Amino acid sequence: MQTFVFLFPQLNFSAPKEEAYFKMLGPDDLPVTRTNENTFRCKDKEKKSRLSLLMTRSGSHENVSPEKKAAAKTTNIPPEEALQWSDSFEELLSHSAGLETFTQFLRTEFSEENIEFWLACEDYKGTSSETKLISKAKQIYALYIDSDAPKEVNIDYSTKVAIQKSVLKPSRSCFDAAQTKVYSLMKKDCYPRFLTSDIYLRIANRKAPGTMFRRRSRSCVFSECSEAVADSGVWL
Repeated sequence: MQTFVFLFPQLNFSAPKEEAYFKMLGPDDLPVTRTNENTFRCKDKEKKSRLSLLMTRSGSHENVSPEKKAAAKTTNIPPEEALQWSDSFEELLSHSAGLETFTQFLRTEFSEENIEFWLACEDYKGTSSETKLISKAKQIYALYIDSDAPKEVNIDYSTKVAIQKSVLKPSRSCFDAAQTKVYSLMKKDCYPRFLTSDIYLRIANRKAPGTMFRRRSRSCVFSECSEAVADSGVWL
């Protein structure tokens, strides 16, 4: 009868049984003792602190308001150029910096889909390939026209229905009616507010309309037009 002897050189059989048993186990199989428990807690705290630091760094720019983001992107525009934007809405859109600034302004009003749709239509009308024309028509419709569109523009129902029919066999003019309506909305509604917004006035180095400032006078207050306005509250 043969006798088999198993040798475990890593074990010290003269050591206590518990110590020999722990050496046979992997680090993940060790029973939780007070020392191990403290070690795990320290590692867990360290992981949480690192995660918290990463989250703080990654989210540090997400809390910046749209106004501050817009101001940061328009700091290098010459005031002389910005003053030309007030000549007309067409003049504003003809400048790349003006278009970008106006887009930033619309983002502060959560209506940037208007200028994005207008630009998409301009790109669409300049498309030469018929295959790309069909593809772009479907994209524009799904993004800006459809009732479930994520950036639906504000146009009337009849215009939507007309586009829905024409997009099946799109022509370069199938979005013209909607583009004209959106353009008119921006020109009559958004553009005047843009010219009095902090974003524009800061670039043009202008003050808000109606801003009053006091000179060293006890009897009146002077406006920007140097018109004296009686101010009885000065003496109170």
